[in-house]
Amino acid sequence: MGHPGDPGHDHHRSIWFAHQNVAGLNFWADGQETVIRQKSWLCYEDGGGEGAMAVLLGWQAPDGRELLEQELIAALRPLAGGEFTLELQSLFRPGSGLTETKLGKTNFGFLAVRVAKTVSEAFGGGLLTNSEGQTHEPAIFGNAAAWVDYSGPVAPSGKTEGITYFDHPSNPRFPSKWHVREDGWMGASFCMDEGFTVTHDQPLRLRYLLHGHQGALDPAGAGKLQADFATRPALERVKAQRKHVQWEIRRVPASPAP
Repeated sequence: MGHPGDPGHDHHRSIWFAHQNVAGLNFWADGQETVIRQKSWLCYEDGGGEGAMAVLLGWQAPDGRELLEQELIAALRPLAGGEFTLELQSLFRPGSGLTETKLGKTNFGFLAVRVAKTVSEAFGGGLLTNSEGQTHEPAIFGNAAAWVDYSGPVAPSGKTEGITYFDHPSNPRFPSKWHVREDGWMGASFCMDEGFTVTHDQPLRLRYLLHGHQGALDPAGAGKLQADFATRPALERVKAQRKHVQWEIRRVPASPAP
């Protein structure tokens, strides 16, 4: 349903990608006529331990120009007790025919998460916590942290559940500064302090992990997940070696430093 108290925030639906300033255009707020379209799906991988998919997205201006291309790989891993992690890895390149795309300074973008009304601090009984042990919006907003958690009671059971949102050490500007709100949303603000220029020679890759967990936040458990995520190889789309398959998704260890 989006924001439970503001009809001007209908774009606040669950988990989404957006950015308030892409080449000067707003891809965040409603009514902008900018759009992120799926250009094609690239591949799917299934399995007992992990399922993944890769898609190609185009960020289009109102006149149809593609300003930014996003290759998104999403990997879902089931955990014990009905929990799961969702890894979202994005590779951003300039849009079709462009040599560069400038991302402007803004608090809004790229990956945003809105929790259910009852999980929020303002409308429910929830709690914001970060990796530094800080709690609530005033202490967390604008500060750097490796992760932020939003946990609270879920209707109608009243049981506590939550989402922990992890930044990855390979991301530029790690640890991210965070834009969080007591009304129920959180996001790693990649351009909070300054803009960023994406080129073909220097594309932007961002890796984030979401942990859907039962019960209240376990800070020690979150620390272990952060350590595991930090050492987990990146997701890569590679040419398939199998018949009838064009692409495959593999985890490829980072190249050693020269």
